[in-house]
Amino acid sequence: MPVFTTQQKAYAQYKNNKVMSASAPELTLMLYDGAIKFLNVADYAIEKKDLEKANTNIIKTEKIIDYLRNTLDMKYPVAQDFENMYSYIARRLVEANIGKDREIVAEVNRHMHAIRDNWIEVMKANHVYVKDA
Repeated sequence: MPVFTTQQKAYAQYKNNKVMSASAPELTLMLYDGAIKFLNVADYAIEKKDLEKANTNIIKTEKIIDYLRNTLDMKYPVAQDFENMYSYIARRLVEANIGKDREIVAEVNRHMHAIRDNWIEVMKANHVYVKDA
């Protein structure tokens, strides 16, 4: 069983509180940020030939995309646009993982940054407070 320092425990509690107190738009932003983080780790892992770590982080990104797809409310027309975008990203992630392809990881990362940046603008336009952005 791992032993955690007081600082590690405090940080874990902070992160938990941040998630538990976040609004739905903020949670979506956190998911986008998480996907970007995992893509960055996967890219570095591929560069260093750590294929297991690359696989793990690409799969983490796939799970985020799957979650985002599953939470779409298809009664809104824009949801189909998001479905198409997430579907494309999901396919590219599988291709990136199979080939451990840094170019595809970079492409998906660019898409995730664009989606995240647009989401922040939507949040601001709707007067949702954007922390750390």
